[in-house]
Formats: sequence, C-alpha cells, structure tokens
Amino acid sequence: KTQKQEQHIEILEKSQQLKFRMPTEIRISKHNALYQASIQLEELDYTKLYRAYSGIRKSQIEPRVLFKVLVCAYMKGVYSSRKIEELCRENLVFRWLLEDQKTPDHCTIARFRGNRNLQEAFEDLFFQYVKKLENKGYTEHSEVFVDGTKIESKANRYTFVWLKQVSKQLEKIKARLKELVCPQGNLTSTKVEKRLEQLNTEIEAQGIEVKKGRGHHKPEIVRERDELALLYRRWMEYNRKKAICGENRNSYSKTDTDATFMHMKDDHMRNGQLKPGYNVQFAVNSGFITGIGVFSNRTDFGTLIPFLTYLWHKHGKSYRNVVADSGYESLANYRWLFENGQTAFIKPANYESGKKRSSKSQVGRMENMGYYEPDDCFICKNGRHLDLSSHYTSHAKDGTERKISVYRCEDCSGCPYRAACCKAKDSEKRKEIFVCWEFQNLRKNSYHNITTEEGKLLRCNRSIQAEGAFGQLKHNRNFKRFLTGGKVKVLAELLFLGLSQNIAHLLAKCNSGLQNLHLIQPKAYLNF
Repeated sequence: KTQKQEQHIEILEKSQQLKFRMPTEIRISKHNALYQASIQLEELDYTKLYRAYSGIRKSQIEPRVLFKVLVCAYMKGVYSSRKIEELCRENLVFRWLLEDQKTPDHCTIARFRGNRNLQEAFEDLFFQYVKKLENKGYTEHSEVFVDGTKIESKANRYTFVWLKQVSKQLEKIKARLKELVCPQGNLTSTKVEKRLEQLNTEIEAQGIEVKKGRGHHKPEIVRERDELALLYRRWMEYNRKKAICGENRNSYSKTDTDATFMHMKDDHMRNGQLKPGYNVQFAVNSGFITGIGVFSNRTDFGTLIPFLTYLWHKHGKSYRNVVADSGYESLANYRWLFENGQTAFIKPANYESGKKRSSKSQVGRMENMGYYEPDDCFICKNGRHLDLSSHYTSHAKDGTERKISVYRCEDCSGCPYRAACCKAKDSEKRKEIFVCWEFQNLRKNSYHNITTEEGKLLRCNRSIQAEGAFGQLKHNRNFKRFLTGGKVKVLAELLFLGLSQNIAHLLAKCNSGLQNLHLIQPKAYLNF
C-alpha cells in the first residue's frame, strides 16, 4: 500500500497542467436573453444615476454597467451579492456586460443596491422603461390590475415588539411616576427631570457616597433617585417604541423597524406563526408590472389610495378602470375612486358567501330581507316592518366618516324566527339593522360592473396577470425573502425584480408574436 502511494505521488509530481487555446474575443448571440436585455437597458437615460452616484465615492466600475449587471443577474434568478460576483468572474456573458471594467466585489454590489441615495434614480430608470413600453404600444392606461402579497423580511422571526404590551407597560410606568412625582397634578417629562435634578442636588449636599454594585447599603434618597431614573428611562424607551409602531400597526421587528408581523402562506412551523414582512403591491397592465409599492399594512384596503396616488405621480395620468379583489373593498376606496373619475371593478366581500345556501338561509341578514323604498323600511321573513329609528355618524378604522341609519323592528314578540333572526341576549330587545347607504350604493355599482361582460373579462385577466406576476416572482424565480431591511432598500430590490421581469416578459411575448395583446380572452370567461 505504501509503495502504491509513493508511485501515485511521483506521477502527480511529473504531471503537467493541461492548457487550452481559447479565442480572445467573446461573441454573444443576438438571440441571447441577456444580450437583448443589455440593448434595451442601453436605451435608458442614466443622468440621475450618475448625478446621485458621483457624490458617494469614486468607484472602479461605472454605475450604468453595475446597474445592467444587477438587472441581468436578477433575470437569471441570482440575488446574492456573492453569487453575482461569482457570475461576473466566471460567466462569459457577464464578462461581456462588464465592458472590460474591473470585476466588482460583493461589497461594491451590496453598497450599490442598498444605497438610500440611489433609490430615486432606480425608480426613475424603472418608470423610464414602463413609459417606453407604453410608447411602443405594449401597455395602455385603460385598466390596471392591482394585487398584493406578503414577502418575509430579512429580520429575525423572534425580534417582535407588540403595541398592546408596550401600551400596557407604559400605563404602569406612568402610574408609578405619578405617585412619585406629582400625585395631584398632570405628569410631564419636565416635572420628572426637575425631580431628578432636585434629588441629585440633595445627594451631593449631604455628601452621600454612592457605591455601585450589589452588597452595598443605599440610603432611601439614593434608592428613590435610582428608581425614578430607571422609570424615566423606561418611559422614554416605551414612547419611542410606540412612535415607531405608529397608528396603523400593532407590531414591528427590532432588527427591521419597518417590517410588521403578519400571517404568511408559508408557515414552516404550521401553527399560524406571525413573521416579519412587508405588504408588496403590484400594478399590472398587459402582463407588465407598471408600478410597485411597499407597505407595512397587514391588510390591502389601506394601501389602494396611496398606491394609486403614487402611480399617478409617476405616470402623469391615472388608469380609467381599477380592478381588484375583495380585500380592497372599503368606503374610503369606493369614495376616492368615484371622486377621481375612475371606475371600480372591486369584488364585494360578500360576493362568494352570498351564493352559498347557508348564507341565504340566515333570515337575520339585511341581504335576505326585502326593502320597501316608499316607506323606507325593511320587511323580515315574518312580514313585520323594521322602520327607520335614528341616524348617527361613526368612524371606521382608517378614520373614514360614515353616516349610519338604524332600522328597528316594530315588534319581535311571539315571532317564530326570533331566535335565528335576533342575536340579542335580552328577550325583550327588538331586532336592529345598521346600514351605511353610501357604502351600499357604491358596492352595488361595483357589483354591477364586475357582472357585465367587460367586468368578467377584467376579473379573469386580473387572476391571470396580477396573480401570475406574483407567481412568477415567488414560485418560478424563487424569491421568497428580502435580502435587505427597511422600506427604501426593499423597494430597490423590488425595482430590480420588476424591471428584470418586465424585460423577460417582453422577450417572451415578442417570441410568440403577442407583444400587442393587452387582454387575454379565455373561451369560458363568461362563466367566471
């Protein structure tokens, strides 16, 4: 065995490295997807990018070339900065994309992608390409398909801060501070600071030596000062946490304060675990992503107005028809679309449940009662009238003011359907219905829109185009978690993803000759 090992070592020492002759020129086929992407990206104006990049630091690679490299890497489904560096060193197409410039290392790529000063330039380049698609007739401004999904943040899954717990502890601390500082008056930070200064002055005047650590006796005045200082620090800390959380969130992550804990479709523990993430909104037209928004909201209905306003600001004009699912239904959204002259194709929240037999058998629901308009009353299953009794104004969770009409039954005694109709525990209480007529009328108009032939076609295309864009992103391209933290950096990642996906989609449509097709018309869409 030893003899064979020595012979093997001798052979290795005598062996020489193999050498291959390779051409010095790199020729890329014009049919290559990255070659076509490079040509399209060269048509963009990089003035804003150069202006923003010039004040940061001098780099050995041009920002235009680095931008193209990132977009092409995202087209190949490579998102890690180290993997992109490896592509630039080993892949011939990426060597050609570098244009004989020095290969960027992973730090340069990560700094470029995550720089907050470059985000506006990235947005400008993305919307330049969207405008280019519209000028060539590939997209239009007749309808927009809006949909959202939740993508996990890079933050740790167990770095949560809950608003409910913060508020609970904050009330306890303020109550204790009030006992120590001002039992009779209002508690303010100024009063606490003055009391701390007073205690420190008294300690110095008495010549008390404060010893730190355990095992040392502390006078009563020192103990009061330490407790007050600790409570004051905790008060300021909980106020800071409450300010970070804001009014529209009930949680955030310590390592990514813009991320909110949400339910995700992918649950690795299968127990409904909440994970830090972002609500990502896509605006899709003709299969192309024409707008991207990042929000911390757990639900979709609060994102529609700011997202459409953002699109109007970037495009310079608004879409005529807005197509969305039932998650976007709210009085504020209906009202805003109506005031801005846009047609709502939003599926009502009760659209699917209203078709079920179990829903139709619930006699206490307003939808299952007859409404007699001349007398402004509802008629229950037993034939009794629910007359208008009062009005009041309420505010929804998003702050929208709405006028509620209250209808009360004339008499519920002896009714055989009372147990199924009225859920009140008091047997003498009469059945009441609360109706916001403005919301009901706007919902009725949207229901009429989605049930027309045009509405069915648009709803079918929303399922294909908007949800297809997310399916392409999360399933086919395997992007399920952000690599950066914060809304600014996350949006930059999504802009690279959206631009690369638009280029790949355009190449696919051109290869099939469908580049001017805006709406897909399935054969069975009328039954949708």
